[in-house]
Amino acid sequence: MNETLLNKILFLLILLIFLAALWLISPTLTPSWKIKLGLDLQGGSRLVLQAKPTPEVQVISRDVLNGVIEIIDNRINGIGLAETLVQSKGSDQIVVEIPGAGATENARILSIIQSTALLEFKEAERVPGDLSLLSAQERADFIGTDGRLDTVKYYDNKGKVIREDQIILRQTVLTGADLKIAVPGTDEYNRPVVSLEFNAEGARKFYTATLRSVGRPLAILLDGKIISAPIVNEAIPGGRAQISGSFTVPEMRDLVIKLRAGALPVPIEMVENKVIGPLLGADSIAKSVFATWVALALVMFVMIFVYRFNGLLADLALIVYSALVLVVLVLMRATLTLPGIAGLILSVGMAVDANVIIFERLKEELRAGLPVLKAIDAAFNKSLSAILDGNITTIIATGFLFWQGTSAIKGFAVTLFVGTALSMFSALVVTRLFMKNAYQLKFLQPKTALAAPQGGQ
Repeated sequence: MNETLLNKILFLLILLIFLAALWLISPTLTPSWKIKLGLDLQGGSRLVLQAKPTPEVQVISRDVLNGVIEIIDNRINGIGLAETLVQSKGSDQIVVEIPGAGATENARILSIIQSTALLEFKEAERVPGDLSLLSAQERADFIGTDGRLDTVKYYDNKGKVIREDQIILRQTVLTGADLKIAVPGTDEYNRPVVSLEFNAEGARKFYTATLRSVGRPLAILLDGKIISAPIVNEAIPGGRAQISGSFTVPEMRDLVIKLRAGALPVPIEMVENKVIGPLLGADSIAKSVFATWVALALVMFVMIFVYRFNGLLADLALIVYSALVLVVLVLMRATLTLPGIAGLILSVGMAVDANVIIFERLKEELRAGLPVLKAIDAAFNKSLSAILDGNITTIIATGFLFWQGTSAIKGFAVTLFVGTALSMFSALVVTRLFMKNAYQLKFLQPKTALAAPQGGQ
């Protein structure tokens, strides 16, 4: 296959990719294929939470607050909400911003965030009779100093309470800290359950606890509330257990999310709960879109003014680049924020800087007397190292910003990374294909050769 035919095939392939990108970002598609907007653009929920000290944790240190932030962030990510902002405010407060979350979702989100999610396995004893018949002193002697009287509920297949029994809770033998995996599932009656697997130390504790509790209940509590209290028939090796109760499927899923994220080290209290409207976002989007179009138009004008026909080819490659950036953000299910838009606007200017390097090198090759097509190859080859050096340093910077930055900075880093990576593809592949195919046309070559030293074609 000769080079001319290969260039035409690659050109057609780029054209098909461009048309497919236009189709994916067209307004005729379903909303699931649209770029999601952040809280600053579309509204959502904004929560301010305050960490409260406990007898065990009397001072809310930076490490404690960071631990709370990490757990809350993991819980929200477990729900499947993207581009959330979870950050500290002052010494003991946390701000949570969730784009697109309306009033209907607020209650569930708040429940998942605020729950301490302290999972406990406690040794327990059944109450043989009615303790109300005993005197206060007799009840205290029966329960003991290490016990606590509570009630366990039993449910039928439809989740209806069929009976309530009193139970004495003893020492805690396992907690969520010993948990390795929590998986949702169903039991033999097709009721929602949560299957647990403990780590090595937790498996040892669980085996020891079930060995001591044969014939007695082992109570499972979440945030101090009994979920179930199954009777232990035999010691259970392997470190596996199952939580069952009157769960609905959404409750089961939320329980798994909380268990996977871990228990909060301290309780938190709601300070502020707002559902923010998108009016500011609509104004911001309009201004940002206008700024993007102005930036794009200015860049395209300057390229044509300085580099004439080559500048026009670079502008066509820039249009392809713009479509590819948008479609990559759509496929990534990215959430666009104002910092993200800033990254896009910055990447528009960066998208043509490689073309400037190539075109200036092309002038030198043409002045040296090379034919146009060979000069194009030489210009691209000799410009490659400079283009890679400049763009790779930017990509490294975006990686550091994404690693260390907040959610807003991460949005900027993602759009700048996508823009920079695709700008290299646009300049080194798309622009080159456009130039090779254009200058293979006979009527362009003489004009190009004569005008190149002065106009940079």
